[in-house]
Amino acid sequence: MKKVAFFDTKPYDRTWFDALGKNYEITYFEEKLNHHTAKFTDGFDAVCAFVNDRVNALAIERLYNNGVQLIAMRCAGYSNVDVKAAFQKLHIVRVPAYSPHAVAEHTMGLLLTLNRRLHKAYNRTREFNFSIVGLTGTDLYGKTVGVIGTGKIGRTFIDICRGFGMRVLAYDKFPAKDSGLNYVELDTLLRESDVISLHCPLTPDTRHILNRDAFSKMKKGVFILNTSRGALIDSEALLDALNSRTVGGAGLDVYEEEANLFYEDRSDTIIHDDTLALLVSRPNVILTAHQAFLTEEALHNIAEETIKNLDAFFSGAPLENEICYLCDRDKAGHDCRKTRRERCF
Repeated sequence: MKKVAFFDTKPYDRTWFDALGKNYEITYFEEKLNHHTAKFTDGFDAVCAFVNDRVNALAIERLYNNGVQLIAMRCAGYSNVDVKAAFQKLHIVRVPAYSPHAVAEHTMGLLLTLNRRLHKAYNRTREFNFSIVGLTGTDLYGKTVGVIGTGKIGRTFIDICRGFGMRVLAYDKFPAKDSGLNYVELDTLLRESDVISLHCPLTPDTRHILNRDAFSKMKKGVFILNTSRGALIDSEALLDALNSRTVGGAGLDVYEEEANLFYEDRSDTIIHDDTLALLVSRPNVILTAHQAFLTEEALHNIAEETIKNLDAFFSGAPLENEICYLCDRDKAGHDCRKTRRERCF
C-alpha cells in the first residue's frame, strides 16, 4: 500500500479522504509543508499539499532525497510550488476544477454583502439597533461588472451576474473560444466597470494586475472582488484606493501575505501586518479566510480527483492533471500530458 503524507490537515479534509482513500496509507500532519516539515516525509511515496504550503526548491530537494515521487496538490493553483526545481525529480498533479459554483457563489455573496451592508445590518440588529441609516446600497441590475479571467469559475460568475441583469465585460490573455463573451482591453474594463472581479491564476504577468496605475483608471466607488489569489492585488495600493474612495468597497477571500495566517485561529495573536490590520478595520472591506471553495460538493470533488491522480500515477496511466515545467513555460505546442511515458522527464 502506497504511503501519502497529507499536510495542512483540517477536520473537513479527513472526512472525504478517509472515505475515498482507503487504498492508501495516509498520515495526516497539521503542519504546512515547507523545507522544515519535509523531513517528516522519509519513507512516503507521495505528499498531498494545499494552497499555503511552501514547496520551494529546498523542500523539493528534501522530498526527492526522502524518496517521494509525487506532489499531489489538492487545489487548482500551484504558484506556491517551484515547478522548475521539481523538473526531472518529482511529478506534480493538481485538481484543476472542483466546484466553480462554490467560488462563484461566494464571490456574489461578497458583492451582495458589500453592496447592501449586510454585515453592518447583522451587527446592528444583534444589539436591537433597528436603524437603517447608512445601509443604502444600489441596484446591481444594469450595472457593469468586469471579470478578469474567464476560466470555469469566471464564466460561472458571469452567468450569475447575468442573472442579476448586469452588463458584463471580460478580459483574458487567452479568451475562451466561441463563448460569446464581450472581451475588451484591460484599460476599457477598468474604466467602465462598476464591479471588478478577479478569477485568473497568479503568474508573473498577473501579479499585482490591480496596482496603483490600475486603480487610477477606475470609476469612483468601484467594488473590487478577489476570490482567486491574493497577490493579484497590490494590497497597499488597494488600501490607498479605499482611503481616497476610488474603491467603494472590497470583498476579499484571499490576501497576498496570507500563508502564515489563514486557516488558523489567530484571535489571541498580535498580527504584525499593518496593511492587513488596516484593511480589516475598514467598514467597507469584507475579508473571508480563503473559504470560497468550502462546500460539501467541492470537498468531495477535491478528494475524489486527488485520489484519481494518485491512482493514475501509481498505475502508470496517463496523468491528465500533471503540471510540467516545460509545458507551462512553452505554451506554443509542447504538451507531454498525453502520456506520462513520453513526457519530457
